[in-house]
Amino acid sequence: MRSPALDPMTPAERRTGGVLAGIFGLRMLGLFLVLPVFTLLARKLPGGDDTLLVGLALGAYGLTQAFLQIPFGIASDRFGRKPVIAFGLLLFAAGSFVAAAAPNIHVMIVGRVLQGAGAISAAITALAADLTREQHRTKVMAMIGASIGLVFAASLVIAPPLAAALGLSGLFVLIGALALGAIVLLFSAVPKPPSFATHERPPFATVLFDAKLARINFGVFALHLMQTALWVVIPPALAAAGLPGGEHWKIYLPAVLLSFAVMVPAVIVAEKRGRMRSVYVGAVALLIVVQGGLALSGGLWATGLWLLAFFIGFNILEALQPSLISRLAPPAAKGAALGIYNTTQSIGLFLGGALGGWLGKHHGPSGVHLACAALGIIWLMLASLLQTPQPRTN
Repeated sequence: MRSPALDPMTPAERRTGGVLAGIFGLRMLGLFLVLPVFTLLARKLPGGDDTLLVGLALGAYGLTQAFLQIPFGIASDRFGRKPVIAFGLLLFAAGSFVAAAAPNIHVMIVGRVLQGAGAISAAITALAADLTREQHRTKVMAMIGASIGLVFAASLVIAPPLAAALGLSGLFVLIGALALGAIVLLFSAVPKPPSFATHERPPFATVLFDAKLARINFGVFALHLMQTALWVVIPPALAAAGLPGGEHWKIYLPAVLLSFAVMVPAVIVAEKRGRMRSVYVGAVALLIVVQGGLALSGGLWATGLWLLAFFIGFNILEALQPSLISRLAPPAAKGAALGIYNTTQSIGLFLGGALGGWLGKHHGPSGVHLACAALGIIWLMLASLLQTPQPRTN
C-alpha cells in the first residue's frame, strides 16, 4: 500500500481544486475591484458627500458576512454544499445589481448589505475539504488562497481603468455577472460531494468551544486583524517614501507574486514531510518579525521587503489554517466549524481597521506595528501547542 505522503493528487482533485479556486477568485475579484475606487466614485451619488455614509457603504458587506458565515456553514452541513453556495452567489449577484442601479448612497448601502448576505466562504472551503483527501487538502486550500492573492493584486492594477471605462454602476454590473458565471462553473465543473447527512451532528456549542479549533480560530482572527491594521499605515508610509498612490501596486504586485514562490514549497514541506506544526509556528514567528521590522525601519525598499515577508507568512497561514480546521472538525460539522472560522476572520478584519485607525491616530505607525507584534506573540504561544491531527478516512 502506498504511503499517503507519496500518493500524488488525482486528476479529479487537481481539477476540483482549480475550479473551486476559480469560483472563489471570481467572487473575490468582484469585491476587490471596488476597493481602490469606491470612495472616489461614491462621492458622485446623492448623499455621497457624507464620509460616514460612504464608509458604511464600503464596510456594510463585511458586517453581514460576519453575522451570516455560521448560519451558511450550518446550512451547508444540513442541505448540501452546492445549493447553499449557489444561493449565496445569487444573493451576491442581486446585491451587485441593486448597487449598480442605486440612485443614492442609501440604496448603495442596501446593495452592499445584500452582497454581504451571500456568506459562502465556509461552504466553499467545506466543499473543498469534502472532495479532497487529507494529505492533499492543504494544497487545495493553498490554490484557493493563491487565487485570492492573485485577484487582489490584479484588482489593484485593473480597477482604475475599468472604473474609468464603466463607471461605478458598470463596475457593479460586471461584478454581478462574475457571480452568475461562478454559479455556472459550480454546477458544470465541480463533482458531486459525499453526503454526511446520516452522520450524527455534534451540538454547535461543542464545535464552538473545542480547544483545538479555538486555537486556529484565534489564529485567523489575529492574522486578519494584522492584515487590515497594516493597510491603515502602509499606504501613507509608501506615499511618505515618495511613491504616489497610483503606483503603490508596483510594490504590492511583486511582493504578492514572489510570496507564492516561497509559499508553495513551504506547503509541500508541511504536508509531504509531516512538518505542519513547524511550518505553522515558523510562519507566525515570521509575522512577528515583520511587525518589529516595520516598527523600527522605514524607506521604500525596506517597506517593500517587509511586505514581501508579510505576504509569505500570510499566504502560508491562509493555506494551513482552513486545512487544519477541516481536519480537526467532526465530518458532519465541517461547515459549522468553518463558519465559526470565517466569522472570527471577519471580526479580525473589522477590529484591525478600527484599532489600526485608533492606534495610528494616537501612537503613530510604530504603535500599530508593536501592538500587532504583541498580538502575534500571544498567537505564537498558542500555536506552539498545536498538535498535528491524525489522518482519518472521511
